[in-house]
Parts: sequence; structure tokens; C-alpha cells
Amino acid sequence: MSVPTPAARKATENSAALLLDALPHPVLLVDADGHVSEANSAAEDFFQVSIAMLRRQPLANFVPFGSPLLALIEQVRMRGSAVNEYRVDVGTPRNGSERIVDIYASPILERPNAVVVMLQERTMAEKIDRQLTHRGAARSVTGLAAMLAHEIKNPLSGIRGAAQLLESSVDDNDRALTRLITDEADRIVKLVDRMEVFSDERPIEREPVNIHVVLEHVKRLAQSGFARNIRIIEEYDPSLPPVFANRDQLIQVFLNLVKNAAEAIGDDIDGEILLTTAFRPGIRLSVPGSANRVTLPLEFSVRDNGPGVPPEILPHLFDPFVTTKTNGTGLGLALVAKIIGDHGGVIECESQQNRTTFRVLMPAYPGALPTDKDE
Repeated sequence: MSVPTPAARKATENSAALLLDALPHPVLLVDADGHVSEANSAAEDFFQVSIAMLRRQPLANFVPFGSPLLALIEQVRMRGSAVNEYRVDVGTPRNGSERIVDIYASPILERPNAVVVMLQERTMAEKIDRQLTHRGAARSVTGLAAMLAHEIKNPLSGIRGAAQLLESSVDDNDRALTRLITDEADRIVKLVDRMEVFSDERPIEREPVNIHVVLEHVKRLAQSGFARNIRIIEEYDPSLPPVFANRDQLIQVFLNLVKNAAEAIGDDIDGEILLTTAFRPGIRLSVPGSANRVTLPLEFSVRDNGPGVPPEILPHLFDPFVTTKTNGTGLGLALVAKIIGDHGGVIECESQQNRTTFRVLMPAYPGALPTDKDE
């Protein structure tokens, strides 16, 4: 058997490095002393540090104290065989408060006690699950809206008319009651009108839209009204391609999100809202009503430093009638989820004290990217 030349070995190592860097999942090689000796580019992004920094330090420096990941690596060394573990939180202040991953760890026979670890983040699968849940919730509201429009608005019109007739024939004390009836009838009609938006199943008229123009318009509206005392900071990717969307509906979405952020901040003198845009390739979902799949590479975020969303509310935040506001109807975010879902996009919320982020993933205009063939 011929011995590989140094040049051949170098070429093989380079090919292996290219393969690892092409993987979308973080891959680490942990030596016997617990130090990271090799890592791919996805690991650099995941842990928010350079590869050079990763390679110089123990893995324990990049995961929570007592993390199950460290125990799992020891288990692989003891068994001498691969071990997997699912739904492990490896989040830290550096890489995010909650990073749920599936862990795949395996020994390397050629290097005693060395273990290769791959992390597969659960976020994408759960985003898809949440997207389907939001669409289901929107469909439920659609049916309810249609029923309310037919079964409630007509009787309310009769009740309101009768109250107006009574108002002219009663004394001042009772007149206050008839006005209360008409006011409450009007309030219910307005609520039904808002819900009827959910029953609009017409195809969306879409075109290439510059998201930065939309966000600038929303920022101007906010700063001239409900967010006049709040700093609004922009961190945009200027090279972003157009989003394939309905401009008016995007304005409605982000105006709602920014308004929610401003209301969460309240009268805090250090209130701050951060608007960001970025390109995140690799996320593909089905478009409602179509067999096609689209890439969702455009990420738009609205982040505030308010008190955060209560943990018990967070999983249901986009469901109809769920709200943290005293006088809220709970329809604003449900409508946002419906609009984003109708565009074939995804919306999610991550929240902790002083940091709540609404993240929207949207398709780019088809003419702005190379054709994405279905697999």
C-alpha cells in the first residue's frame, strides 16, 4: 500500500474542512482534555465567537454550567459508542437565552477519548409547527367572523334602532341607559368588523417591495404618534433583495408590531425599539394553497427592551383573543400571524426580561434570486 504524500494529505484535510463548513449544523471535535480542537463555520455562528477562540478554550466555557452536553461527551468516552440526546438547552447570555438542540455525539477511534459533536437546533422545526398552529387559529377566527357577521350584526342593528326610538320618549335618567345600549351595540359592531378581516380569502396582490421603505414609513408614523418618546434604532442589510409581498399589508404588520413594542415599553425613559433586516438562506416552507415550496431568506425583526411577555402567554401569543393589555381585544397579533402566513412566511416571538423580539421570515421576490428547484 502506498503512503500518501504530504501534498495528498493536505488536499484531503482541505476537502474535509470544506465539507464540514458546508454543513448547516454546528460540528465540534472535543479532545480528551475537553478543549475544542476543530470546529466548522456553523459552530462559529452558533456560539457567536471566532473559530480561533473556540479552538483555544474548553467546551465548558461555551455552554451553561453543568450542561448535559458535557455529561453526554463523558458518556460517549465511557461507552466507546455514539450517544444522542434530544431537546437540550445550551443557551447562554452570549448566544441567546434559550437554544434548544438535539445532540449527536460519537467517538473517534483514531484519537482516544476524542468526541465529535453535532448540534441540530430545534428552532426551525418548531417554527414550522407554530406556523401551522397560527394558520389553524386564523381559520378558526375566519369561521367565527363569518358567523358573527350574519348572526350578530343584524340583531344588533335592531337593538340599536329600538334604543334610539326609546331615547326620545323616556326621561333624562333612562336616557343615559338607552345611550349605553347604543354605545355598546356600536362597540360590538366595531369588534365584528375587525374580525371580518380574517374572513377575507381573496388572493393577495403581491409585488417586489423594498422592506426598508416600509420600515421607514412605519418609523415615521410611530415617531409622530405613539412612540414619540422612544428611540427607534435601525440595523439594516442594504444589499437585501425585495420581499415578495403586499406593501399595505406589510405596513399593517410592522405598525402593529412596533405599536405593541411601544405599549410594552410604556413610559420608560430609556425605551428603545430596534428594527433589523438580514439575509438568512436555507429555510424552506410550503406556500398556502400551493404544492410549491419557497425559500424564506429574508429576516425582519422588531425588538424592544420592555418587561417581556409572561411565559404562560408566550406559546399562545398569536392565538385570537389572547392579550396582555387591559383593554386589548387580542386580535392584533392574530391578524399579523394570518397576514404573514398568507404570504407563506413565518413569525415567532422570543422574550425575556428587557428583550422581546418578534422575528418575521419572508420570501424574496422570485426575480431577485436564482430559481430554487424542488428536491
